[in-house]
Order: sequence, then structure tokens, then C-alpha cells
Amino acid sequence: MPTETFEFRVEARQLLQLMIHSIYSNKDVFLRELVSNASDALDKLRLAALRDDTLDADVSDLHIDIEADGEARTLTVRDNGIGMSYDEVAELIGTIANSGTAKFLEQLRQADEAADAEGLIGQFGVGFYSSFMVADEVTLVTRRAGETQGTRWSSRGEGTYTLETADEAPQGTTITLHLKPADPENQLHDYTSPWKLREIVKRYSDFITWPIRMTPQAPAGDAPREPETLNSMKALWARSRDEVKDEEYHELYKHISHDWQNPLETIRLQAEGTFEYQALLFVPSHAPHDLFTQGYKRGVQLYVKRVFIMDDCEALLPPYLRFVKGVVDAQDLSLNVSREILQQDRHIQMMHRRLAKKVLSSVKGMMTAAPDRYATFWREFGPVLKEGLVTDSENREALLAVSSFATTHDAAEPTTLKQYVERMKDGQDAVYYLTGESREGIENSPHMEAFRDRGIEVLLLTDPVDEVWTDAVAEFDGKPLRSVAKGEIALDGDGEDKPAEDREKRNEEYAELLTWMKEQLGEDIKEVRLSSRLTVSPACLVSDTGDLTPALENLYRSMGQEVPRAQRILELNPDHTLVKGLNRALSDRADRTGLAEDAELLHGLAVLAEGGRPKEPARFTQLLAERLERAL
Repeated sequence: MPTETFEFRVEARQLLQLMIHSIYSNKDVFLRELVSNASDALDKLRLAALRDDTLDADVSDLHIDIEADGEARTLTVRDNGIGMSYDEVAELIGTIANSGTAKFLEQLRQADEAADAEGLIGQFGVGFYSSFMVADEVTLVTRRAGETQGTRWSSRGEGTYTLETADEAPQGTTITLHLKPADPENQLHDYTSPWKLREIVKRYSDFITWPIRMTPQAPAGDAPREPETLNSMKALWARSRDEVKDEEYHELYKHISHDWQNPLETIRLQAEGTFEYQALLFVPSHAPHDLFTQGYKRGVQLYVKRVFIMDDCEALLPPYLRFVKGVVDAQDLSLNVSREILQQDRHIQMMHRRLAKKVLSSVKGMMTAAPDRYATFWREFGPVLKEGLVTDSENREALLAVSSFATTHDAAEPTTLKQYVERMKDGQDAVYYLTGESREGIENSPHMEAFRDRGIEVLLLTDPVDEVWTDAVAEFDGKPLRSVAKGEIALDGDGEDKPAEDREKRNEEYAELLTWMKEQLGEDIKEVRLSSRLTVSPACLVSDTGDLTPALENLYRSMGQEVPRAQRILELNPDHTLVKGLNRALSDRADRTGLAEDAELLHGLAVLAEGGRPKEPARFTQLLAERLERAL
């Protein structure tokens, strides 16, 4: 096949220009990314050979080679791993195929600090392109294991790249960088220097399980030198805690997660007995950009007796812990396992339960030992952790114990349910909450008026998942969870409620109005009744106990689930001038045509007060304009 020249996509060209013009302060990261990619290729070949006896591939000496040529100013990183086909090179290398390129550029421009920018390289799968930070030209030669024909890709990073077949390419991938001149003032080091290469590999890649070899150049006329292995290849999870520095754990996390920042928490677990395994897990310090997208890759790396089996093993952790990264190394699993088999394996299920409990207990320890780090954790991962309150009944109590929520008690500090219960007023028999889109919107809701006046604390829940888990969790510490926008609210026990006979008398006084308004509004509402939760607003809409809230209905519909629309209950404030006047007018007037429009307006105001939209906005606006005109 002849050499073909292609143009990069617009976004890819922009990315290359950003790389080439040195926006990254630490250019050493390019070698970390190339070695990491090579390590992944070796892992994939080992796994493919285990699963396919007919694969025509040499796995006798899997390794990574680094060659530096000071005279030619080239640096070569070579592996004999899985390699790529022509089509894979065109898709994965030629176009920066990840759809996250645009998102990468957007976040790159928003990054406040150099470290933030550097961390984006790995997150978006563009590590290979970090080569252009240090090279004027990059050439890649690769052959997929089991195939006979290779592929050569080359680019100077100026908007185009070439693709051609390579007949004598060795198995694996060879990347040759034609290096720029060294420029120490701009942190562009001499990457043909053996000591510099040793330093970078030791710092970033010492824990990689494959040998990383470098053959020092011999002076002219001397015999070739023996290659030296630059990394220790010791699995950090198999070494005792005393032998490992925090910095080594941090570099392993960065290698696994492609994150530039250090993890928030490192969690070790060693299980012995009938089933042995070791785990080294990390809680990131920030949520990834795609945590809530459908294609987010979750899970940790699975090894069996130090042999890599798979990335993103979903069976090891529940979905609500999908942000956790790390390694699990089991001693008694088969090497030839698939994702389908893992779902049924009892040992995997046992590890799944144990690892989830270990992560939650570590978060609980963080709450007391490191409240600042816990605050960061909850800010970044609270919304996803609360998914477990719906899906994981076994760990629900543990999840509630590590959850915290905004509350009317403090404008800045969140509270735990345990702290809420300890502060409950005498006679209060429930934990009250209200869901909404924002704290400000909830605090100004009519449903909050009586609670605010009487100083009763309310949880302010603003995450979409709050609509779901509050239906799934019935109580905490024997106290039922109750929405202040559902059912009837009596607020007994504080000595300020009216006697029962007064309430009956008031219900009789407004009985005709309640019946008439129900007739006027028809199917728009389920019931009209007097409210004990309103002190300022004339009316509000509430859901019946057990009914879905409008927000939850909309959430289900957005996920493609059709649910019947629940009728709401209209509550009237009997102490409000507008309601009193409407009640008097109903008794005094024979012609109630205008009053029917007043009832419609009152209902529309209640809809607006909770952030909804009147059924007929144009008609509502017209009626309101006419009333204002008459008032003037």
C-alpha cells in the first residue's frame, strides 16, 4: 500500500499546537505516558496468549526497551506487546479518536494551574501526543500479534500525518522521537542522557511489572554494553506498608488512573485464609469529568498471582464506588476468566462485599480523623455515593453514616443524620427534608414557612439522586424521614398548635370554599384542604404520601420510563388575606364567574411558587394582567 497523507481534525490540530508550544511545565511526563502505554500493550498480549493457544505470538521475553542516540538526537521506546493493525492505527493514533478531545481543550483552557493542565493528558487518553512536547517528529512502527504485516505512522505535528504498510515490522510497537534541542531554561532536558532517563523511569514507572531496559551507548570501537533494567518491578500491593513511601503509592495511582494529582486516600487490604487476595485502592482527590456519563469506565485492575487479567473489572466494586481506582491481586482465581464468569464467581462476590465495606469504613475514619479531606471527598463524590442508598440495602446503614447534607441549621456546614437527630426538638418525631434544584429555591419555598417560624431543622437536598433515595430510605435511628412537601404536616409537640376544636371550627368555616375550589379546578388537583405549613404564602401544592413528586416524575421520564402523572393536593392558608377574601366573596356573591378565575390564579401561583409552570401560561398571564389592571 503506498504512503498516504491525511489531515488531522481541527480539534486534533489545536491539541497538537498546545502540546508543541509547551503549555506543560513538566515535560518529563511524555516518557511516563509512553512507558505506560507499552506496559498496557504487554499486559494485553499476555492475556490474549493465555486465552488463545493458537495465537502466533512470542511471549517468551516480554519487555520494554529504551534506546537513546545522542548523535542522531533520537529516543526510541519499544515494546513487544500486542501491537496494532493498520485500521487501529488509523482510528486510535491518526485521529485522536477519543470523543473527549473537545472537552479536553475546554478544560485545558480553564485550568488555573500548570499541574491541573498536566493532569488532563492522561484523563483524556492523549498521552501519546505528549511526545510532541519534546520532539519535532514522531514515527510509530507497529505490528499486531498474529498478523504478518505492520504499519508505519509519522507526523511532524504540523497538521498532517502519513500512513503506510511496513513489511518487516517486529511484533509490538516502536515509537521513535526526533528530539528538539535541549533547552533547560524551558524545562526541556536532554532526553538522550542516560541519567535523566533513569531518573524519570525510577520516579514514574518503578512499579511496572515488566522489565524496562536500556542499553547504554558504547564509545566507538568498544564492545556493545549489556542492557540494564531500570525498574524494580516490585508490586507495591505485595510489599509491606513500611517498605513503601507515600510517593510510590501516588505514582502507582497516577499510572493506573492517568491523573496528575495525588489521591485523597490510599486504602490497603490483605485477606488471608481460605481465599487470599491483596488490594490497594485509591480515592481520587477530584471527580473525573465523565463520572456521570453512560460510557464511563469503572472498576479496578484485576491480577491473578501478579499476572494482569483485566482493566476496569466492574464486578469488584458496586457502581456507586465507580470513582475508586486501584489493584486487586487474587491468588486462587483462574487465569482464563471472562467478565461474564466473574459476575457468577462466589470469590469475586465475596471480594465485592469486602472491598465495598473497606472503602466505606475508610471514609468513616476520614470523617473523624481528617474532616477537611472528608469535606473534599463529599463535595466531589457525595452525589454518586448516595446512589448506593437506593441500590445497596446491605450497606445502607454504613452509607447513611458517612453521608452529610446541607441543612437550615447552618448556612455553610453540612450535617450528618446522627447530628440532626441529636438536635431534634422535644416532641419532634421525624427527620424533615425538602428536595429542590438549589438551596436558595428550597429555603424560599412556601413549604418551609411553618418550619422556619418554629425553628425546626430541615435537610436541604439539591442533587437529582435525592429525589430517589429519600423514597427508598424509610427511617434513620428509628426516626422516619418525611418530606415537608408531602402529606399532612401537624407539627405537634411544640405547644403552638391550635386546639382540636378550633381546627374543626375552621374547617367548617372553609368547607364550602374547599368543595367549590375542587369542583372548579377539576382534574388538575386531587384535593383542596387547609394548610398548617403555610404562614406567609396564600397556597401551596403538596404530594400525597406515597406519590411521586413532579421532579421524580420528570427524572423517570428523562430516563425513558413512562409513569402516570400524580394529582397534587392544593393547600390554602386560612390566615392569608387573599384566602379570607375569597371565602367571604363566595358566601356573598350570587355570580361566581369572576371567582372561578380567582381560584385558577390561586392555583397558578402555587405552581409558580414551587418552580413549576402553569398548565396554560398565556391564559394565566392574561388573567393576572386583568386583575392588576382592575387594581389600578
